[in-house]
Amino acid sequence: MARESNLVNLASDNDIEFEETLRPRRIGDYIGQSQIKDNLLILIKAAQKRGEPLEHVMLYGPSGLGKTTLAHVIAAEMGAGIRVTSGPAIERAGDLASILTNLAEGDILFIDEIHRINRHIEEVLYPAMEDFALDLVVGKGPSARTMRIELPKFTLIGATTRVGLLSSPLRDRFGALYRLEFYDHNELSGIINRSARILDVGVDRAGVAEIAKRSRRTPRIANRLLRRVRDYTQVKCEGSINAGNAHEALNKLEVDEFGLDRSDREYLRTITDKFSGGPVGLETIAAAIAEDRDTILDVIEPYLLQLGFINRTKQGRVATPLVYKHLNLPLHQRKQFLL
Repeated sequence: MARESNLVNLASDNDIEFEETLRPRRIGDYIGQSQIKDNLLILIKAAQKRGEPLEHVMLYGPSGLGKTTLAHVIAAEMGAGIRVTSGPAIERAGDLASILTNLAEGDILFIDEIHRINRHIEEVLYPAMEDFALDLVVGKGPSARTMRIELPKFTLIGATTRVGLLSSPLRDRFGALYRLEFYDHNELSGIINRSARILDVGVDRAGVAEIAKRSRRTPRIANRLLRRVRDYTQVKCEGSINAGNAHEALNKLEVDEFGLDRSDREYLRTITDKFSGGPVGLETIAAAIAEDRDTILDVIEPYLLQLGFINRTKQGRVATPLVYKHLNLPLHQRKQFLL
């Protein structure tokens, strides 16, 4: 179960349902990632002119930047159906065969966290992506034979937070690879304004700016904080959201001006206080804060690296002087290491 301190980093089931209501349906409503949108529009229009399915697409980048949303937008722009699954959910080759044989011509199969797909299943996926066919082994021993099942032409959209864990054969079979970047302040403000209109929440420009500032440059977190501030304002202030009540609400939720919550600060203080600024290994940090190493790698560290708060070295994680300034710690507390 997620700890209460992980307000920013981990989503509940209610948060996921909430995000579904705010998800843009068309590419014109999708805010941010301008370069990717431009390239995708060319890809989509070219496929439509040829009357062909879209090339297989890989979307990668940190959590919460809109990979799943973009997959649904692509399906809507193509006028295609979409089937959604995830790497860990496909446990056997039969599971994948069942999904693929139930697709219609031109449909989109979206596999989230595709880097976690089993290697044996991955080998079944290769001919499906290249030849639109499944090669299955029927029977065992001397009587075993290979059977080929023809598939409708489909588009595979894969999403991953860790593209480096994809095998080269799988990665090379995607015709288009796009990296989603963190959002800037103006893009986040636009997302918050759009979400507020959908939710019928009153919020002024200063209130939007306060929420955007603490959203870790991530749309999912911006929408989650908007929801929390809306609840606080309805209970405590009975009015629209402004800079003052947004500031109060987010401080109560222990989300600071950089968007760091208690778990982020615990991670940073573990490095600064327990290990004198590092270097310290990932496994050691995970054990010290009782957090899963994948959560640290995929959720906590990417934004801290963007802020310049930590460095990853061969020896381990090292806190930078910016951390000491943010946590109001004396810099002389930090050991000096050659990085």
